[in-house]
Amino acid sequence: QVQLVESGGGLVQAGGSLRLSCAASGRTFSSYVMGWFRQAPGKEREFVAAINWSGGSTYSADSVKGRFTISRDNAKNTVYLQMNSLKPEDTAVYSCAAKSYWRDYATRATYNYWGQGTQVTISS
Repeated sequence: QVQLVESGGGLVQAGGSLRLSCAASGRTFSSYVMGWFRQAPGKEREFVAAINWSGGSTYSADSVKGRFTISRDNAKNTVYLQMNSLKPEDTAVYSCAAKSYWRDYATRATYNYWGQGTQVTISS
């Protein structure tokens, strides 16, 4: 089991930045692939970014590529999502998730553990 707790959400103006954190407890953090997903009102949850166990491989959705960066600190059991050049369409609840294998990293159904989410609101 692993427990995930997100933080860092809030209200910012378009063009601003936020850094989300996801703290993990429980089993060894470094044994999990970590992902960020988001869900806007009335829409399905969508993939944002993923990072492998060591942090050596990352992948981001086209909609955030060049603006969002995923990273992790295994010593602190934490994964981050640095979000720059934010747009109103980035408004959503952002959740982190954990899984044990890299394949299908963009598929939400393959993730075993989820945090409760943190609200990100971007004003125009």
